[in-house]
Amino acid sequence: MSDLAIQNNLQRPPMTGPAKKSSSTDEDRKLKELKQRDVQVKSHEQAHLAASGGAAASGAKYTYEKGSDGSRYAVGGEVDIKIQSGKTPDETLRNAQHVERAALAPADPSTQDLQVAARASRMETQARSEMAKQNQPDNQPTSKPKQAYSFGSVSPFGSVDVTA
Repeated sequence: MSDLAIQNNLQRPPMTGPAKKSSSTDEDRKLKELKQRDVQVKSHEQAHLAASGGAAASGAKYTYEKGSDGSRYAVGGEVDIKIQSGKTPDETLRNAQHVERAALAPADPSTQDLQVAARASRMETQARSEMAKQNQPDNQPTSKPKQAYSFGSVSPFGSVDVTA
């Protein structure tokens, strides 16, 4: 069993140190940006979670940045999804479809999300190929050893890195 970690980290340096005495307009703008990112990040991760098909290992986990108002705002997130090859090609196909749906669920899938979807699509193709082989009269059904897929890494808005 492996984890699909759909992560969302914004490529932006965190605000550190004491707030500079700049215009309130500048602080207001930065705070407004943080609030917008918070909404985007949470919406993105919830889309992954909702489309996981019950395979989510946990709820969304977020990384936060503190705003000038003292509140914490989500600037990154992750949803872990358990995925593994099935005992049959049909089960593997269903598992891959869950991964693909979860990766493509947000309205703005990242490059990494698209890579995960492509990997899941290849897993689906392999499962369909195995199903076709089993349906040929000359071949006896074969069972393929389980493959482990490892998912996880970071990129803007819900990224996922996949390795097999």
